[in-house]
Amino acid sequence: MVKIYSHLESVFEKLTSVATSILGNPITFLIALCLVLFWWTNSFFSTQDQHQIIGDIIFGTTFLSLFIIQKSFNKFSASLHLKINELVSSHDTASNAVMNVEAKTEREITELSKEYSELAEKIKEVNEEIEGIDEEIEGK
Repeated sequence: MVKIYSHLESVFEKLTSVATSILGNPITFLIALCLVLFWWTNSFFSTQDQHQIIGDIIFGTTFLSLFIIQKSFNKFSASLHLKINELVSSHDTASNAVMNVEAKTEREITELSKEYSELAEKIKEVNEEIEGIDEEIEGK
């Protein structure tokens, strides 16, 4: 059962990656723009009241906005990942496990997150011990 789930998760992640690439593609936007313009021109020649015309315009504009938002998000996400990868690679003591984390599966990211949470807890405990020692030294 776990093997089937992990396979489905892998297929879903590949599918979402492809869908994100397609939705953020300029050619896809141009095709959607042509479809919306065709739809608008056909609907304007039919008998509709003003509310339906306004609703059609809003719906078409919202549909086109999806592609614009996806394109800008893809650009922002890619630039952010590059910046983070540069920061991680430039720091000597940084773990390279987080390099290109966007290419990892959700399960791998969850495991990395757990490791970093455990590391944060250990650092917190060490800091509390150091504070306790500092208070003892100041008290003497």
